[in-house]
Amino acid sequence: MKILLLALALAGAAHAGPWSALDADIERIDPQVVAWRHDIHRHPELGNREFRTAALVADALRPLGYEVRTGVAGTGVIAVLRGDHPGPTVALRAELDALPVTEPAGLPFASTARSTWNGRDVGVMHACGHDAHVAMALGVATLLAQRRTQLHGTVKLVFQPAEEGPPDGEEGGAALMIKQGVLADPKPDVFFGLHVGPGPSGSVSLSRDRVTAGSDTFVTRIIGRQTHAAFPWAGIDPVTLAAQVVLAWQTIPSRQSDLQAQAAPVISVGRIDGGVRHNIIPDAVTLEGTVRTVSPAQREAVLARLQQTAGSIAASAGGRAETRITEGYPSGHNDPALVDRYLPVLRTLAPDGRVTLGAGSYAADDFAYFSRAVPALFVGLGVTPPGIAADRAAPNHSPDFVVDDAALRVGVRVLAGLMLDTLGSGGE
Repeated sequence: MKILLLALALAGAAHAGPWSALDADIERIDPQVVAWRHDIHRHPELGNREFRTAALVADALRPLGYEVRTGVAGTGVIAVLRGDHPGPTVALRAELDALPVTEPAGLPFASTARSTWNGRDVGVMHACGHDAHVAMALGVATLLAQRRTQLHGTVKLVFQPAEEGPPDGEEGGAALMIKQGVLADPKPDVFFGLHVGPGPSGSVSLSRDRVTAGSDTFVTRIIGRQTHAAFPWAGIDPVTLAAQVVLAWQTIPSRQSDLQAQAAPVISVGRIDGGVRHNIIPDAVTLEGTVRTVSPAQREAVLARLQQTAGSIAASAGGRAETRITEGYPSGHNDPALVDRYLPVLRTLAPDGRVTLGAGSYAADDFAYFSRAVPALFVGLGVTPPGIAADRAAPNHSPDFVVDDAALRVGVRVLAGLMLDTLGSGGE
């Protein structure tokens, strides 16, 4: 790792140049980047079904001279550009999929698409910004192809399906891409990613260590004994037990986690289901929710306490609890050494040289699989349009989430600049 960092640093120092030429080219291709985003946004596709989007990406990359491979992990696209000089391999990830969210009318390129998700008819929308990620990655691909003769190394672009998760019963996403060899031939020496979100348009952020949280889903069934609501002593009330369980779970972060050692976990119940009539105490109540953790050790401890707490409370009244855990994404981390290496570069690329250093998010992203296998750097980009107050900006996954097109130029500059600095060609 130390040898790699030294090589990357020497390459950047030896060949780095001004970014004026890069800025001129970004200005020239910006209309195309915006057009790509609008087209992808108008035609969103759900995970493992991104056929049109994958074809658009492949068709855009082939004329640029990339070696393009399609059908990876279902609909994924891998593109390789080999520079004229030896050097490291630098990878960049962008996600193809949209969400089962119905978009409100208003934008001239708003989605009206509908599809089926896990057996349900749903609206489809790029409510997480993946349309912006793909468009920016294609812009970066264009800029790097124009500088192929100056590149000291290899570019590997990874357009990933199903980042939001595959449909029930299917594999997908980063984990499947890794299983199918995305990290080989050539193996990346450093992996870059970027995610848009609420924040002043064009603002750049970076976490020194943790970037995203681990995310697991749980379903806990509190089982009692049904009875008439007028005679609760004749049964075992799972409703009151479920209420006690939900409240007790909140003591896991607040009273059972060492808050001096690391950030607290988050336990959220998103769905409670039980009963059919107002005057019948049901035989069971189902609780569904998510657990967000910041390390593998914390994840193991919290999930164990979650099950133990539910089981003990249910047993205290003669009931029982059954908990099923569905494993999600692990927590994602930036390589601290890469943060030290690239933070000065980011400050030359960000507007006004400002890069906000944060402590990570409780959102989850399967880029974490890449960052666990390859030294990685994941950057945040604010895309809230001017005129929207920070406290009113809709978050990712909201139907009201919007992207300011002007922020795309900053994202392209940041990503292209990081890759060009690594490949020893600066902005020339």
